[in-house]
Amino acid sequence: MAREFQRGHKAKISDLTPGTDLYVGVQIAGPGLTFDISCFGLDANEQLSDDRYFIFFNQPKSPEESIQLLGAQSGDTESFRVTLDRLPANIHKLSFTATIDGAGQMSQIGPGHIRIVAGGEEVVRYAFTGAEFSTERAVMLGDFYLKDVWRFAAVGQGFDGGLEALLKNFGGEVAEEEPAAQQPQGAAPGFAPPPQAAAPPAFGAPTAPSAPQLPQPAPAFGAPAPAPAPQAPVQPVYAAPAAAPPVAPPAAPSPYGQPQPPQFGQVPGQPAPYGQPAPAAPGAYGQPAFGQQPPMGMPPAGMGVPQGAPAIGAGLAAALQPYKETATGARWTPQNQQLMRVDLAMGGVPVLARQGSMVMYQGKVEFSHKGAGFTGRIVGNATGQEMQLMRCTGRGQVFLAEEGAHLHPIELQGDGICVSAENVLAFDESLQYEVRRIEGHGIPGGALFTMQFQGTGTVVVKTHGIPVVLPVTPTTFADCNAVVAWSSASQVILSSQVRLRRNAYPGHSGETVNLQFRGAPGNFIVVQPYEV
Repeated sequence: MAREFQRGHKAKISDLTPGTDLYVGVQIAGPGLTFDISCFGLDANEQLSDDRYFIFFNQPKSPEESIQLLGAQSGDTESFRVTLDRLPANIHKLSFTATIDGAGQMSQIGPGHIRIVAGGEEVVRYAFTGAEFSTERAVMLGDFYLKDVWRFAAVGQGFDGGLEALLKNFGGEVAEEEPAAQQPQGAAPGFAPPPQAAAPPAFGAPTAPSAPQLPQPAPAFGAPAPAPAPQAPVQPVYAAPAAAPPVAPPAAPSPYGQPQPPQFGQVPGQPAPYGQPAPAAPGAYGQPAFGQQPPMGMPPAGMGVPQGAPAIGAGLAAALQPYKETATGARWTPQNQQLMRVDLAMGGVPVLARQGSMVMYQGKVEFSHKGAGFTGRIVGNATGQEMQLMRCTGRGQVFLAEEGAHLHPIELQGDGICVSAENVLAFDESLQYEVRRIEGHGIPGGALFTMQFQGTGTVVVKTHGIPVVLPVTPTTFADCNAVVAWSSASQVILSSQVRLRRNAYPGHSGETVNLQFRGAPGNFIVVQPYEV
């Protein structure tokens, strides 16, 4: 019986079948859409280092025929024959993809699948629908990958770009459009099983579903005999047009599995020109840029329609379309201003999040308490910076939020940042963090305590409203109750305006304690429009 996979599920091929001569079928369709279904043979760095292992309609097989394109059959839009034990040693992954040829989006597709068949019997199936995608024009459906042994993963990750974006992601080059000779119709191998009949199972394509034959009604007296129904022409296996990259696709996103580049916290000595208007691209503090979020009526993503839900009508689909889940292929993905999605399968590092911040998760995810230890509890109780954390591990996607606060993922690449614990929602466990103290008699509680993060990873900062990022200058001051974060290389000095004469009279301004920041060019502070 076939195993049903969901996005992110993985398994050893040997746990699915003892066979290595496999049939891979892809079924995908949408009204008015045309699809190019391909297989990328990638090296250990997940790059297409050998163009001969890009299998598509203009190159239907690899040199040693370990990967073969077989065409549409048995209810599948496209099918492949993969012989794992014949793959060369430099091929470590096979990525099966589908791209839209022309206009359209993956959200328009109907129910589809990618499945593996061994010896004529289906052993695994990953089913998907258009509700899992939004504006993507290309999607990676499933992977065979070598990790000690060959394994299969249901991926389901999309790209806004088309075939050209996939080629660039895998390190391939986009060739100029030129006429190509049509492949002969008889180039595809037949379905005759290999000579051995014992285990492992021999290659065999699934049988095509046959429509039931209805009895023809008897002709009426004197009526002509009914004409036979016209037979649909058999689609040739390699009659697809010559390959041509899509014209002017959207800019390709970051490569699959790679985090987005940092947007602020630049290396000191290379600051952005202050005083100039912010560009339209993602701005200076995390991602997306502050002030650049789309209006509420047209957010970039949101909730998706549950898989398998019946289509009630165009009105409902149109209403839910702006709020569908966004899957960009990155580890951390903002769904909107107040909701963050983290894919635990990417990076292989657990996530530490504030307890109670999980609002939904998909896949196999485990949650456990993250204790601070005896020393950590003493520091936390004394400083007020103790965080009640939970560790999120497994293979799935976790959605985090807290009280509608604005969320901003900040990627660190060996640099550091200081953030108040009150403003930390979640972070990668790979980051190092410690508590720092700023003493001052005028600060509530006698001191200001922040958490310093260093290393490589992402920390998600939450703010009340949209914050502002300011450069550090000798005359930069901030209210200690409104400051959210600052670069760890900045020097912080307590500045008090408290005077005895002023305190002797009622009605002072109330702004008595400020923090002064000093540092080299390139340092910054982040302030929210709210006082804790």
